[in-house]
Amino acid sequence: MSAQGVMLLGMPLNRLAVPTLVLLILAMMVLPLPTFMLDVLFTLNIALAMIVLLVSLNARRPLDFSVFPTVLLLTTLLRLSLNVASTRIILMQGHTGPDAAGKVIESFGNFLVGGNIAVGFVVFVILVIINFVVITKGAGRIAEVAARFTLDSMPGKQLAVDADLQAGFINEAEARARRADIGRESDFYGAMDGASKFVRGDAVAGMIILGVNLIGGVAVGLLQHDLGISQALGRYALLTVGDGLVTQIPALIISTAAGIVVSRASSEQDLSREFSTQVFGRPQTLFVASAVLGVLGLIPGTPHLAFLTIAAVLGGLGLWLGRRRPRVLDVEPEVEEDAPAPLDVTWDDIPPVDVLALEVGYRLIPLVDRNQGGAALARITEARRRFAADMGLVVPLIRVRDNLELKPNHYRITLKGVDVAHGEMPANHALAVDMGDVLGRLEGASGVDPLTGLAGVWIETGREEEAELRGFVVLQPQDVIARQVEAVFRQHAPELLGRTEVQQLLDTLARTHPGLVEDVTPRHLPLTTVQAILQQLIAENVSIRDTRTLFETLAARAPKTQAVDELVESVRAALGRSIVDRLFEGSNSLDVIGLSAATETRLLAEMGDEGEALLSPATLEALNEAAERALAEQEAAGHPPVLLTSPGLRAILSRLLRRHLPRLSVLAYAEVPADKMVRMTTELAIEGAA
Repeated sequence: MSAQGVMLLGMPLNRLAVPTLVLLILAMMVLPLPTFMLDVLFTLNIALAMIVLLVSLNARRPLDFSVFPTVLLLTTLLRLSLNVASTRIILMQGHTGPDAAGKVIESFGNFLVGGNIAVGFVVFVILVIINFVVITKGAGRIAEVAARFTLDSMPGKQLAVDADLQAGFINEAEARARRADIGRESDFYGAMDGASKFVRGDAVAGMIILGVNLIGGVAVGLLQHDLGISQALGRYALLTVGDGLVTQIPALIISTAAGIVVSRASSEQDLSREFSTQVFGRPQTLFVASAVLGVLGLIPGTPHLAFLTIAAVLGGLGLWLGRRRPRVLDVEPEVEEDAPAPLDVTWDDIPPVDVLALEVGYRLIPLVDRNQGGAALARITEARRRFAADMGLVVPLIRVRDNLELKPNHYRITLKGVDVAHGEMPANHALAVDMGDVLGRLEGASGVDPLTGLAGVWIETGREEEAELRGFVVLQPQDVIARQVEAVFRQHAPELLGRTEVQQLLDTLARTHPGLVEDVTPRHLPLTTVQAILQQLIAENVSIRDTRTLFETLAARAPKTQAVDELVESVRAALGRSIVDRLFEGSNSLDVIGLSAATETRLLAEMGDEGEALLSPATLEALNEAAERALAEQEAAGHPPVLLTSPGLRAILSRLLRRHLPRLSVLAYAEVPADKMVRMTTELAIEGAA
């Protein structure tokens, strides 16, 4: 059986390690320990402190050691448990000799301070002051400030991630990872701010335990073991000093590691390499330091050997670095004159064409830069989300960049490298859009809402409240740019549905209905045909969100025909309720434009079996004029611009009228649900049709 398969009470052993460790640490405070076990645990405590210090030195950024606050708590708890265990042994067996509490405490009491109790107490107090006043206090202050600034900067960092995602610099997975890192960074510094209090409390507890050991040990020696005052003080004081030093040195190491972690900035290098590069990376600084030390070494009365030796070492190190840097930097090999010239252009040198791109002049950069408070990218993301929820199509990421070739206040939107929309954004102005029920007029240059086509007026900043009181809808510059982008991808949505997007749609559907996708493609229809069907539906403003119904219809019809027009009509009939609901907003009464019998007869007679290709120019012109009149009459009556016709003419009329009248929707009788009542409020009739 493998190690990973070993289970205890339904839980893997590696998940039991930390709970078991915490329980053992807590048990050490209650259960007596033999002196041998105490030696092992003191040694383990020192080793653990060294490991934590080395990990903190090698971490490239604070989040690489994100578990450090918990480690800080566990190590502090371990030291306090060892203090309790050693205090118990010192008070119970301290009268037996200096090795009563183990060899580790004895060695720290005898070797480190030479058995001098006064020196031991002074060293212990100095270590506590260094730990408590200098390192812990500084690290806690750094963690507190870092937590505050990290929390304040979280919205900006989140927006920067959204901007990179919107611009296409990163994908969705990288964006999620960055957002998670931002949240973890805030949690880390907040936890470090609180965990620093553990170390401070540990230092205070060490002072108290030292006093308790000394006073309690002397009292026990005098009252219970009949020792003299000097004998009791000598034995218990030495043990107390050894116990204090053996716990304070690991505490000092852990505090140093905490200071290193919280004061470290994120980098691609470890601390040793950064230190050597940034501190000793410039030979000039070493030469200056060497010269100063050399001058000081020549002054009478100074330690000449120490000063001059270090000056020589620094000077030699500076010379070595100065000779080494040119070889490191000069990595460009010389090209022989007779060597063949390398290829100057390859296929990799051709930059890819962005599907959608927004280019802005330099004065409009603040509108798209979230670090400067720009909200255009957030508005564009909201528009992409609305469009995806409405039409079932995820618009590709829109790359945003500045273009110095544009005028400062100009912008343009490109589709596959071609300029499809552009405009100028007046400085310090907003667009007041006339919604049709305004009071009075506003002075200013005329403008147009790029999304709805409604007329508007450019007003100076500060007049927004006046415009809103008069009934205008005020659009800020970032809103205008975002609506221009939305208008572009809504108008050119079929061109945005490429093979990649279709494959992603199929992959998403396959996760819930795998057999349904296989029944359509590649069994009966190639991917290009599926793409053409979806593009035609999108072009006619039909939502493809109901992919299940869509592909169920294709699975039923594809074995009989692969004609795109026929498959589209079948899908439209299956999606009829959704189509009608979008056009009539859930109304049970459908007021539509109807095709006159004479016009329908004329169109069918001219087309024959070849379709609209045989229609004469006169008929096309007459059809467009009749459609414009009918549409104007329908909209004047307040009814939706919808033309209802027979299934044989629907696709043909939709293609013929879409170019001139894009807002006119063409429905077939088969798409109208049976529970809807149809009323022909307007008739489309070609003049002269008999």
